[in-house]
Amino acid sequence: MFIDTHTHLFLEEFDHDRAETVQRALEAGVKQMILPNVDSETIPALQKMISDYPTTCHPLYGLHPGSVNENYKTELAIVRNLLEHEKCIGIGEIGLDFYWDKTFKKEQFEVFDTQVKWAAERNLPIVIHLRNSYKEVVEIIKNNLQLGNSGIFHCFTGSPVQAEEIIDMGFYLGIGGIITFKNSGLSESLKSIPINKLVLETDSPYLAPVPYRGKRNESSYIIKVAEKLAEIYAISFVEVARITSNNARSIFQI
Repeated sequence: MFIDTHTHLFLEEFDHDRAETVQRALEAGVKQMILPNVDSETIPALQKMISDYPTTCHPLYGLHPGSVNENYKTELAIVRNLLEHEKCIGIGEIGLDFYWDKTFKKEQFEVFDTQVKWAAERNLPIVIHLRNSYKEVVEIIKNNLQLGNSGIFHCFTGSPVQAEEIIDMGFYLGIGGIITFKNSGLSESLKSIPINKLVLETDSPYLAPVPYRGKRNESSYIIKVAEKLAEIYAISFVEVARITSNNARSIFQI
């Protein structure tokens, strides 16, 4: 059994075949799917999926750094209300993204720090998105470590040193389709990292693994990620499924 710890099956890319996509995932052995929110616009679609697949899909609520703008306080209030009144298994996806646009850099810091503190208050794991912001993300997390935060560094593509630092903080690495890319260098970064510190993810509809690279990603493709990890760690495909799924259950208490 596989757990896709990061999939956006509620996005419009799946509007024409969502039920079929979920069915393909189930048939591939993906029995649990974790859905990180983006912002207030994605909440209705996310919640419909939770309603349609209550034993398969699990929600995370949070404000994505790419959605931080002049209305960030309103968006944060919506997230807080969801955390207080709706069932969820974590906060995400949250973080800092300075790759495309730094217009709201200061606000991103405030939003991320606030949500990390909320996670600590509620004893919830966090799912972290970062681009060009590793040092800043780690600093905010370390400032709150005494509060008991843990979670996943989503779509990890960092160095071996960064991988060691992340797991030393008690966090896990989210490994997706990039591990199958020929020149990603990610296999090298994982050489010193035990597989019991990894979880599987697709980030669908983005970052499809080889041989689907460039196409729409979906949760059933997580098998290709597992196959690559089995090769890297010289263990069976079944062991990859068992270990990474146990890791996900431990993080999210599902």
